[in-house]
Amino acid sequence: MKWNNPIINAVAASAYIAALSLFIHYVSSLRHDTPDTLLDGMGFLSLFVFSAAVMAFLFFYKPTLLLIENKKAEAISYFLKTLAAFGVITGVLLVLVSAQ
Repeated sequence: MKWNNPIINAVAASAYIAALSLFIHYVSSLRHDTPDTLLDGMGFLSLFVFSAAVMAFLFFYKPTLLLIENKKAEAISYFLKTLAAFGVITGVLLVLVSAQ
């Protein structure tokens, strides 16, 4: 897959968040009556770090390549387009959630 479209990156970020939310919801439904353990905290922190790496890739990989190629204006434009698309998707999601 080529990472040349900021909208695809924003959709991929939203899909990743949705998949994680479904996974966390599923796991919590299985473990609703169990106490927290040390492994729960370790799992949370590991997931947090992994998520930060995935989001960094989706938001910064292509702009960083453009900066290395000395295309500063394109890099900024690409990053802002990705951010704007993600913001629109997040806004629509928040409107849908608040309508429930």
